[in-house]
Amino acid sequence: MFVSRPLVGVGMSLLLIGLAALAAGMVTTQGSLYVVVAAAFGAYMALNIGANDVANNMGPAVGAKALSMMGAIAIAAICESAGALLAGGDVVSTISKGIVSPASFASPEAFIVAMLAALLSAAIWVNLATWIGAPVSTTHSVVGGVLGAGVAAAGFSAVSWSTMGAIAASWVISPFMGGVIAALMLAFINLAIVYRPQRIEAARTWVPALIGVMTAAFTGYLAIKGLSHVADIGVGTALAIALPLGLIAGIISRPLIRVQSQGLPDEEKSLNALFRLPLVVSAALLSFAHGANDVANAVGPLAAIVGTDASGLVSGQVAIPLWVMVIGAAGISFGLILFGPKLIRMVGNQITKLNPMRAYCVALSAAVTVIAASWLGLPVSSTHIAIGGIFGVGFYREWHAERRVRRLKKTRRRDRTMAQEERRRRKLVRRSHFLTIIAAWLITVPAAALLSAATSLILSQLL
Repeated sequence: MFVSRPLVGVGMSLLLIGLAALAAGMVTTQGSLYVVVAAAFGAYMALNIGANDVANNMGPAVGAKALSMMGAIAIAAICESAGALLAGGDVVSTISKGIVSPASFASPEAFIVAMLAALLSAAIWVNLATWIGAPVSTTHSVVGGVLGAGVAAAGFSAVSWSTMGAIAASWVISPFMGGVIAALMLAFINLAIVYRPQRIEAARTWVPALIGVMTAAFTGYLAIKGLSHVADIGVGTALAIALPLGLIAGIISRPLIRVQSQGLPDEEKSLNALFRLPLVVSAALLSFAHGANDVANAVGPLAAIVGTDASGLVSGQVAIPLWVMVIGAAGISFGLILFGPKLIRMVGNQITKLNPMRAYCVALSAAVTVIAASWLGLPVSSTHIAIGGIFGVGFYREWHAERRVRRLKKTRRRDRTMAQEERRRRKLVRRSHFLTIIAAWLITVPAAALLSAATSLILSQLL
C-alpha cells in the first residue's frame, strides 16, 4: 500500500508535480507561467502536508495497534480527500491569517512573486522537518512564508505584528492545553475504570459515557474547525448541536458495550479492546477535519495567484477553482501514501508507548482543546495540540511511575538501588524526540520567513 523505496517515492512525486503544472497550463486560457509554476509549488506543498501533518491524526492509532499501517493510510487518504473536496470551501483568504495586507504590495506581479515564495519556502521547510522526523505545523510554515515574502516586498511596516504575537502565543498554548487535557483524561480513566476491583463492570458504566463525550466533542470539533470554510458556526451553536448527539450516542452505546464486554477477562488488555473502535472513528474524523481545514495551506496561495493573474487585481479573498482543490486533495493523499509512514511510526511509537486507552485520550484532547480554545478566543495549532497530547500522556505516566517508586521506598519493599534503577527506566517520554520537536516548533516561523525572503528576491529576478 505504501511506498518504502525513496527513489520510487521521489519519482512519483515529481510525476504528480509535473501533472499539476501540465493541468494548470491546459486549464488556464493564457497558459500563464505564473500559474504553471504556482501549480507545481502547490502540488509540492500538498505532498509535504500529507507526509508530515497526517501523522498527528493516525500516529496514535497505529502506535496503539488499533490500526495497521496500511489501514491507517487507506482511511486517512479517503478522509483527507473527502474533507478537502466536500468541506474545503470555495473561497479562501489570499493572505494567511491576515499577516500582511494585500494593499501593501506595489503591483499584482509583486503579490504573485510573494505568494510563490511563501508557498515554495513553506514546502521546503516542511520537507526538511519530515526528513529529520519532526511533526511541524504546516499553517505556521505558511505563516512564516507569507511573513518573509511580505517583509521582502513591502518592509516590516506591512506586517500585522499583533497577529504574529497571537500566532507565537499558540506555540505555548496549544501543546500545553492538549497535554493537560490528555493527561487529565487518562487520569480519570485510570481512577474510574483501570484501578477498580471490577474493571469490566466499571467499563460498562463509563465507556458509554466516554463515547458520548467523544461524540459531542467531535461534533463540535467538526462544526468549528472541519466546516469552518463552508459555514461560520459559533461555539454556542456547535455545542447546541453536539451535546444532544453526545447524549444519544452514550445511550445507544451502553447495550453495545455490554454485549462486547461479555466473556472478557477482567484485565487491562480487555479494556483496551473496548476503546479500539472509538479510537479508529476519532482518527478518521480528525483526518476529515484536517483535510477540510489544512488543504487551504496548499491551495490558498495557489488560488490567490490564479485569481490575481486572471483579474490583474489583488484581492483579500478569491474563489478556489475545482482543479486547484483537486491538486490539493491529490497531493495530500499521495504525500501520505508515499512518505507518511515515517512520521506515523515516530508519532505513534517513538515518543511514548501508546495503547488504545492512551491514544483515545490524545485524540479526544485534540477535539476538546479546539472547542475550549475557540470558546476562550485563543489561537491554537492542531499539530501542536496532538503532539502535546502525546507528551501529556507520557509525562503523566512518568509522574505516576515516580509516585509509585516513592511509595515503594517508604514501605521499604525495595532497596535504594532498585528504586534508582526503576526511576532510570521510567523515563517514558524520549527526551531526544521531545527536544527535536520543540526546537522545530520554535524555529518554524523564523526559518520559513528567512527562506521565503531569500526565495522572493531570487524569484523576482527570474520571473
